[in-house]
Amino acid sequence: MPTLPLGLACVAAATRRAGHDVELVDLMGEKDTGWIIHDAAERLKPNIIGISVRNIDDQNMANPRFLLDQVRDVLTHCRRVSMAPIVLGGAGFSLFPQSVLSYLGADMGIQGEGEYSFPLLIQRIQCDHSLSEVPGLYLLDRGLQGNRQFEKELDQFPLPDLHLLSPSLYEGEDFWVPVQTRRGCPMRCSYCSTETIEGCHIRKRSPEDILRWLHQWVKAGFHRFHFVDNTFNFPPSYARALCSRIIEEGWDAAWRCLLYPGRADEALVKMMARAGCKEVSLGFESGCERILKGMNKRFKKEEIRLTNELLADNGIHRMGFLLLGGPGETKESVEESLSFVDSLALDILKVTIGIRIYPHTKLSRFATEEAVIGKDDDLLFSRFYMVKGIEAWVRETIDAWKKDRPNWII
Repeated sequence: MPTLPLGLACVAAATRRAGHDVELVDLMGEKDTGWIIHDAAERLKPNIIGISVRNIDDQNMANPRFLLDQVRDVLTHCRRVSMAPIVLGGAGFSLFPQSVLSYLGADMGIQGEGEYSFPLLIQRIQCDHSLSEVPGLYLLDRGLQGNRQFEKELDQFPLPDLHLLSPSLYEGEDFWVPVQTRRGCPMRCSYCSTETIEGCHIRKRSPEDILRWLHQWVKAGFHRFHFVDNTFNFPPSYARALCSRIIEEGWDAAWRCLLYPGRADEALVKMMARAGCKEVSLGFESGCERILKGMNKRFKKEEIRLTNELLADNGIHRMGFLLLGGPGETKESVEESLSFVDSLALDILKVTIGIRIYPHTKLSRFATEEAVIGKDDDLLFSRFYMVKGIEAWVRETIDAWKKDRPNWII
């Protein structure tokens, strides 16, 4: 699925609002990145360059693909055409700020929300003021300068104008416009990196702000949207308010989202369907109560089943996820999960074997206690948790099940 650089565009919009000339260079899907960077630098003559690092690797235990070398190539091209300082940001950088900065050799980077910190950094540099209080700023040789902060009112940050994003680059059947209405997640699943990236408190944009932005896309001829919020149904009152506003607009639009099982009642699901929801990803990860509890999932198997039935009854396409091999996993728990998901008759099932270990998670602490990783290991280079002794069996078992289930993705 084509990925629009939404976070980068949000920072660009905030920087433009602060009074600066900004050009966003979208390298997603481009092959000749050197020429594109050269052309942009010639036009703009930048005083500062920001690079967004979205992903570190592909989280594939069997054949992991490290992605930072591509970013380093981009940085090298930028150095060739400009003497401007280079600032890193993005979700990938926020996970490993010091390690990414050192590996790529940029001048500095911003951990967390760049809409506030990046314009402030530019102002400090222009006025030759100290950078010591810029929130989330890391310098290459001096580490963290100012403590991170999380803006409570997201409406203070502008959403990017379509002219900044060049929507013509994204026309096609596979493209769904990404929409982020909330940041932060309080659920603290054992393996999840969201808290490190966005914090553990949910912060929301007003439904009115979101609808104004969606209206631009609808006017431009786009009618498919992907709500990329970690949990669309948290809080339920906000989800209902958003659906209600979409219904009022009367758009002929379709959208997809990620739903937390057990927190979606019949009224909400019906409202989602009326508002144009066509597909839901159910992040349940296991079909074994014991494993669910270990992952800190706050729902039971029957709640997964009920949510799945509600979605099916309302004509919403369902995609489920299994994450196998975590702490406490056994052959019996794997077989229980497979039997459970098979009974759900999902439209698509994505199975992942082995869990990527991220810093500051319960899984990383558990992996340290088990000596899977060392206390001071740099997790920038992918490390995975997989229960010893069953990996080969799990892969063989999944392959056998998949033969008769073409809707399973491994």
